[in-house]
Amino acid sequence: MSRLLAVIKILPEDDAVKLDVLKAGLKEALPKGNKNLYVHKFDEEEIAFGLKALKAFVIMPGDYAGGTQPIEDAFAKVQGVGQVDVEVVQTLPG
Repeated sequence: MSRLLAVIKILPEDDAVKLDVLKAGLKEALPKGNKNLYVHKFDEEEIAFGLKALKAFVIMPGDYAGGTQPIEDAFAKVQGVGQVDVEVVQTLPG
């Protein structure tokens, strides 16, 4: 079975949002029931004036129903999330 890497950029509502709390909420919000769907890591990206975005590197099965949309929808419901954008989806080797 092929695996995909989706890089999803999450912008917090404002600079008062604690990124560690947001990361935990995003991991918890990920749709359940598929052990091959998980957050591999998070990177923080400076936006401006102290505001940082998160980049979630999500590993998902190549045949995941709905593609990235269920993940985007789940992330958008997390408290403190202002915007969710998929930056890239690519097939992982192997």
